[in-house]
Amino acid sequence: MVITMALYSEKVMDHFRNPRNVGVIENADGVGEVGNPVCGDIMKIYLKIDRDIVSDVKFETFGCGSAIASSSMATELIKGKPLSEALTLTNKAVTEALDGLPAHKLHCSVLAEEAIKKAVKDYYDKNGIAYDPALFPDCEHCAHCGE
Repeated sequence: MVITMALYSEKVMDHFRNPRNVGVIENADGVGEVGNPVCGDIMKIYLKIDRDIVSDVKFETFGCGSAIASSSMATELIKGKPLSEALTLTNKAVTEALDGLPAHKLHCSVLAEEAIKKAVKDYYDKNGIAYDPALFPDCEHCAHCGE
């Protein structure tokens, strides 16, 4: 077990052991759920939006420690930010904020990025807000499994 843990930064371990923003937001303004059929990870992000600001964000993740840490860090990075900024969050930013992930776990940070984008899209759709469809690619898994 010590060898496995050495693959992960202290920040990954901290966000895995003490995840931030875990839970459900009842009557969320936007919800995004994504999954990776290859590894079995599933992430669900809930957004509360006040005047175009992410006033609250929660997540539920079924997956490995990297998936939980990526969800936790991603929520921390967008909380209190304008939606436009939340939409620019990349998996690279999540990975960097966690001080890195092993190469075979980078898909976890991709899922976090996708779940946030899907939640923002859900908010836009529910409220009839126009957006550029290019911001929301149709295929959720292209970035990490080549489908």
